Amino acid sequence: MTSQVAVNNVASVDLIKKAKIKQIFSNFGPLFGFFGIVLLFSILTGGKIIQPKNLSLMLSQVFVLMTCCTGVFLIMTVGGLDFSQGSVLGLSSIIFCWVSNYSIPLAVVASVSAGALMGAFNGFFHVKFKIASFIVTMCSQYFFRGLCKYITTAGPVPASYKVLSLDQTWFKFLLMGIVLVVVFVIWHYTRVGYDLRAIGAGETAARFSGCRPDLKKFLAYVSAGAITGFASFINVVHVGAITGTAGRQLETQILIALVLGGMPISGGAKARFSNIILGTLTFCVLEKSLPMVFSVAATQQLVKGIIFLIVVALTIDHESLKVIK
Repeated sequence: MTSQVAVNNVASVDLIKKAKIKQIFSNFGPLFGFFGIVLLFSILTGGKIIQPKNLSLMLSQVFVLMTCCTGVFLIMTVGGLDFSQGSVLGLSSIIFCWVSNYSIPLAVVASVSAGALMGAFNGFFHVKFKIASFIVTMCSQYFFRGLCKYITTAGPVPASYKVLSLDQTWFKFLLMGIVLVVVFVIWHYTRVGYDLRAIGAGETAARFSGCRPDLKKFLAYVSAGAITGFASFINVVHVGAITGTAGRQLETQILIALVLGGMPISGGAKARFSNIILGTLTFCVLEKSLPMVFSVAATQQLVKGIIFLIVVALTIDHESLKVIK
C-alpha cells in the first residue's frame, strides 16, 4: 500500500511539473517564437531585415492587419471564426472613399457603420439560425466581395485628395493605438471581456453564470465589423483608391497572425490580448523576410505553411479542442 501511494505521489508531481511547463510555454512561447524568427531571418538575410528601410516597410503593413486582428480576436475568444474580414474591409473602404469627398469625419462614421452592419449580418445568421460561424462568414465573404467587384467595374474608387495628406506613420499608429487601448480596457476591466472568455470556455456554464451568450456573440461580430470599418480608414489613407480586390486574403492573414501569436482556436480563458500584438508582428516579419530568402513565390508559401502547421501543432490544446461555433 505504501509503495502504491509513493508511486501515485510521484505521478502527481510529474503531472504538476508538466502542467507548469505547458503553462510557461503557453504564456511565453509566442514571445520566444517572435524573437527566434527575427534572429533566424536576420542571420539568413545578412541583417537586411533589421535595416531601417525594411523596418519602415514592415511597419506600414502592421497598422491595418493589427487593427483587424483586434476585432477578430473578440470573435475567436467565443470560439468562432470570421472569413469575411477582407470583403468587409474592401466594401467599407469603398464607402469611405465615396463619403470622403464630402467630409472625412463623416466618411469615418460611414465606414464604421457599414462595417458594423456587415458584422451584424454575420452575427444575426450565426446566432439566430445556429449556423456555424465559418459557414456564415464564408457565404458573406462572397456576397460582400461580389458587391466590391460590381461597384468597381468601371475602375478604382478614389478618395478625396485630402485623405492622402493623412498618410503619416504617427497618425496611423495613433489610430491603431486607439483601437488597441479601447479593446484592451474592455477585455480586461469590464464584464463584457469576462463573458466573452466564459462563452469560449463553455457556453452552457456561461449561461448559468448569468451571461447571455447569444447577445454577446452577436455584439462580438458587430464590434469586429465596426473595427474593420475603422481599419478601412487607415487602409484608404495608405492606398488612396480602392479596387475590387481590396482586402483580398486578409481573413487568412488575420487567422495566421493570431495563431502565430498563440491564440487558441477554441477560444476561452487561455486567450491573451498579447496574441494580437505578437502574432501580427511575427506575421509581418515572415511576410517581409521570406522574399529575401526565397525568390520563388511557391517556396515562400510552402515555408509559411510549414511554419504555420508547426505552430498549430505545438500550441493546440487537444484536451479542450471542440468544434468551432
